[in-house]
Amino acid sequence: MIKEDCLFCKIAKGEIHSATVYEDSHFTVILDVNPATKGHCLIIPKEHFDNIYDLDGETAGKLFALATCIARAMKDALKCDGLNLVQNNGEVAGQTVNHFHLHLIPRYEGDGLNLNWPQQEISGEQLEEIRQSIKKSI
Repeated sequence: MIKEDCLFCKIAKGEIHSATVYEDSHFTVILDVNPATKGHCLIIPKEHFDNIYDLDGETAGKLFALATCIARAMKDALKCDGLNLVQNNGEVAGQTVNHFHLHLIPRYEGDGLNLNWPQQEISGEQLEEIRQSIKKSI
């Protein structure tokens, strides 16, 4: 499925110019126009999925296989010191385009980018309650 009013669907169809680094029949990989660091890429499925909740397992498997390939290429080409994979779902989580996409963000020593969060304390009882709840829904 393709959404006519979706920015990433238009990019995947070639209707909007992008700095494409890789493309096949399932995915387009582009440089982010507002990068967190030099070489920040997005992997965009050509089929429209709003978010991870809509993504099927087969597409997810292909996407992460491609992510490993792109990550290795980025490490080689950019000489980055590390890499973050970031994927946001929902506005509260920072998703700004409602088309599933995976960020590959190269990291460089001293780049100033901070993706850390404050760690919360949780009791063993709370941990067990959450574990059971998730396990039951799988």
